[in-house]
Amino acid sequence: MRKPPRISAEEAEQAYDAAQKVVEVHRRLVGFLSVGQTLGQIDRFVGEQLADLKCKSCFKGYRPGGLPPFPSNACLSVNACVVHGTAGYYEAPMEPGDVLKIDIGVSYRGWIGDAAWTYVFGEPAPEVRKLLDAGKESLRLGIEQLRPGNTYKDWAKAVQGYVEGEQNLHLVRGLGGHGYGRKLHTPPFVSNVVPTYPGEWPDSDRPCEPGVLIAVEPMIAIGTWRTSQDAGSWPIFSADGSLSSHHEHDVLITEDGPRVMTEGLDDLPDVIER
Repeated sequence: MRKPPRISAEEAEQAYDAAQKVVEVHRRLVGFLSVGQTLGQIDRFVGEQLADLKCKSCFKGYRPGGLPPFPSNACLSVNACVVHGTAGYYEAPMEPGDVLKIDIGVSYRGWIGDAAWTYVFGEPAPEVRKLLDAGKESLRLGIEQLRPGNTYKDWAKAVQGYVEGEQNLHLVRGLGGHGYGRKLHTPPFVSNVVPTYPGEWPDSDRPCEPGVLIAVEPMIAIGTWRTSQDAGSWPIFSADGSLSSHHEHDVLITEDGPRVMTEGLDDLPDVIER
């Protein structure tokens, strides 16, 4: 296993500045989103805000193995689409009741910021309110465990214990958080569920070390932990078509515990009333 990179105090402030650019784009989105918009319109708005903030998308053009370059400024995932929705995969305008996950990644002065939040258009149904609250609360509980003396498995125990043990919802398998910094993805991989057999998640027993940046992100579906994805296509869906959520913070592990680099996201409303 490759060792996660560690950053200095000075670098931490530079990484914080990049993370706060993501928060600012989400803040502006809250004032922009409304029923009737298409994903294309929303993605154009994200691109305009990134340019205004002197950032660029670190998602657009990103190309991991086996997939085409990502075509959009942000990941825009509607309802059963859990993550990696493109601006063109879903053409219908937003309607009351739609659940939209917006994942924004920026590059700013050599540093990455990467955070997602989930929004619902109009007053949410009780099951949707439960889904969104579970995403935010599991993120909070998990982040509390990201401190020296713990391992990444402690994060997963907290998140899984709450989402599946207390809320009877389903954490999506096969997806998780990751280290980041000057690159979008670095070690460690941060699963949201504890391993079920030796070697399933090699980073699970890695200690949480000060100076490590990680993007942590519970992804939850109402009906199943399984996903579906068309070959060669970016969007990933809940296998049963049930609604899903995605919440992601950037976190720096410090000697004193976790520092949320994307602080401020939790203060934003997640109900779009226009």
